[in-house]
Amino acid sequence: MPLKPLKTLKPLSALLFMALSLSVPASAAEIPLYIGTYTAPAAGKGIYRATFDTETGRIGAPVLVAEAANPSWLVLSPDGKTLYAALEAKEGGVAAYRVGSDAPFPLLGRLPLVPQHPGDMGSPCHLSLDPTGRRVLAASYGAGTIAVLGTSDDGTPASLLASFHFTGTGPNPKRQQAAYAHSIYAVGNFVYACNLGGDEIGIFALDPQTGALTPQLPFAKVPPGSGPRHLAFSVDGKFVYADNEMGLTVTTFARDAATGVLTALQTLSTRTDGATPDGDTAAAIVLHPSGKWLYVSTRGSDILSVFRVGADGKLEWVETRPLGVKVPRAMAVDPTGRWLLAAGQKDDTVAVLKIDPETGLATPTGEKAAVGAPVALLFGP
Repeated sequence: MPLKPLKTLKPLSALLFMALSLSVPASAAEIPLYIGTYTAPAAGKGIYRATFDTETGRIGAPVLVAEAANPSWLVLSPDGKTLYAALEAKEGGVAAYRVGSDAPFPLLGRLPLVPQHPGDMGSPCHLSLDPTGRRVLAASYGAGTIAVLGTSDDGTPASLLASFHFTGTGPNPKRQQAAYAHSIYAVGNFVYACNLGGDEIGIFALDPQTGALTPQLPFAKVPPGSGPRHLAFSVDGKFVYADNEMGLTVTTFARDAATGVLTALQTLSTRTDGATPDGDTAAAIVLHPSGKWLYVSTRGSDILSVFRVGADGKLEWVETRPLGVKVPRAMAVDPTGRWLLAAGQKDDTVAVLKIDPETGLATPTGEKAAVGAPVALLFGP
């Protein structure tokens, strides 16, 4: 039976129809985007919040929600109510903020990381959460140290539960004269951390009750002089990908879920010619939500490398193209898998690229947002 025109409906029915129509959110596709920045002498002021439209790829104007010194990495609690920031500064540490709809975000507290050895710097550059969401894992580049932090009921970093200091050096005289802990991740009851200075990925058993770390030796290795920076994990957790900062390569590992052991399978260049131009360094590594494609950014040449992920976990190089920002330190793929965002540290820009659903290739859309020295990107729920 065909519907009657709206003008023939009874007044009450018409009002109900209008109310239901207006109740549909106009911004149903919008999700939060958090941006961490480098601050003085860089142009950033701290942590910014913007909106991102997953239908159109548009970024709303970033708004400063928390003044902070060099919040270079951001993570959200599982309930989306607490934002943790790695404050990569002389008197830095791990800070926690209560997430709200308006600025500013209240500071819940900050826990400095205590240096473990003379001359260490207690400023973290990377964070993650354990599977419970109640412990914060931190990596301090200058200190060569990783740490597990306990939190209070409101999410405030409250105690140092465990730490580990890497040792060892590599063959690169400029970048590997000491151990440098660049990133840290928790998967199940294991923790993985990149030691750029020692060309290794530390593997640790994580005690689910106490947060204690137990090294699982031997650690996984990348080619000498490569300098592992960040990791990406396959959707099923069976494979791990390391972007090697100085080597301009990606190393694929098979992961044993029972023992945590990583076994190297292949190492591929991020460039077709395999060159390592002076001044080029790999930066971000991001796996597409589908698990089909892997993205790596390179600073210097400011390029994006795209890899296809095979059923066996191995990678196949697909394309390298200009990324459209200057010094792309961070990248993120939105939850829908339609868009890739790149943060240009040196041109104060966050740019949007559209991902081809068939090939995984990412093309600049021209959509950009201005924010000073962006170095961290995080989508919210």
